[in-house]
Formats: sequence, C-alpha cells, structure tokens
Amino acid sequence: MELSLLLVGLIGLFSHNVLCGELTFELPDNEKMCFHELIDKGVKSTIEFQVVMGGNYDVDMELTAPNGQVLYKDVKKQYDSFTWTPDFKGIYTFCFSNEFSTFTHKVVYFDLQVGEDKPVVDNMGEHATAMTSIENSAVNVFEELKRVLDLQTHFRLREAQGRAFAEDVNERVLFWSVGESVIIILIGIGQILVLRSFFTNKHKTSSAT
Repeated sequence: MELSLLLVGLIGLFSHNVLCGELTFELPDNEKMCFHELIDKGVKSTIEFQVVMGGNYDVDMELTAPNGQVLYKDVKKQYDSFTWTPDFKGIYTFCFSNEFSTFTHKVVYFDLQVGEDKPVVDNMGEHATAMTSIENSAVNVFEELKRVLDLQTHFRLREAQGRAFAEDVNERVLFWSVGESVIIILIGIGQILVLRSFFTNKHKTSSAT
C-alpha cells in the first residue's frame, strides 16, 4: 500500500489545557523531516512514535531543546516514547531521519502530548471523600475511555503495519512466481529447440547419403 499524500492524518485536540497532536506522514528515502512545538516551562510532555511501514520499519529520531541541547536521540528505532519536563519556555524541535536508507521510504506515526489532563471534577482533591456515586462513575468512565482510545490507536497501527507487511510479502511472492513461470517457459522452449535440432541433423545426414 502506497500513500501519495505527504500528510495522511492530522488531529489536534485542545481540552483541559492539554495539547494532543497525532500525525502520520510519509518520510522519503534520504530525507529528514522536523516538527516544532512551543512548550512552556515545567509542562510535562510526552512524544511517542512508531514506523508503520517501509524497509525494516526503523527511523532515526532526535529531540532538541531551544538552546540546542539534545534531549533524546536514537537511531534505527521501530518505536519508542520519551517524556520530559522543559526547564524553560521555547520551541522544541523533533526530527525524523531516513537518510540512512537509499531506496525505501517510510510511513511514520507520532503522538505528542503537552500537559496533563485536569481532573474531571473540579476541586476533586478537596472533596474526594464526599464524591457522589455519579461523580465516581463519571471519573471511571472518563479514564476507561482514554485507555480505550489509546488501545484503539495502537491496534490500528499494528493492523496497518501487518497489512503493509502482508502486501509486501504478497508482492514478492507474485514476482517470484512470475519469474519461475518465465524460467519454466524458457526451459521448455529450449528443450523443444534442442530436440528439434537432433531430428534436423539426422534428416540432413540421410539426405547427404
């Protein structure tokens, strides 16, 4: 499965002072793509990425602070996550590199979360012991829905990765089968020509006699 669009999906959700961004994009061979995000000081942030398809399902990733400090760097990773708390406000840059690959492009997914969710119920800590059963149910449902959403995202990524792998194997099997068929046909034609040459030589010998 090939993706003709550079940006396949982009979702931005702004709620409870939390920024959640999910993006799936195509990373060509010998290319490097960088993304930038303005993050305030002390705001806990998490980035998670995974290579959905392409080559050996690996990519280089680097996260850089506004002062140029490298907070995270790893090479040829299939998937990983990193959490950090900025020491100062500024634009943080995270880059994905496929420069080590000469002919295979990659499709990469990443999820950036900046900040933490506020409690479902305001001042939850002050009256936690006096919460009603409805408030408890609402909190539990909210937490379970977040968990379900994360699981669905991971399952979709695994399904896309498995489908891409299956299609790649199917394409290789098809090419191999076509190659074998061509070889068998060529061998058959060769055998016919060889047998025909035997009878042709005998015919010429009989005529000369």
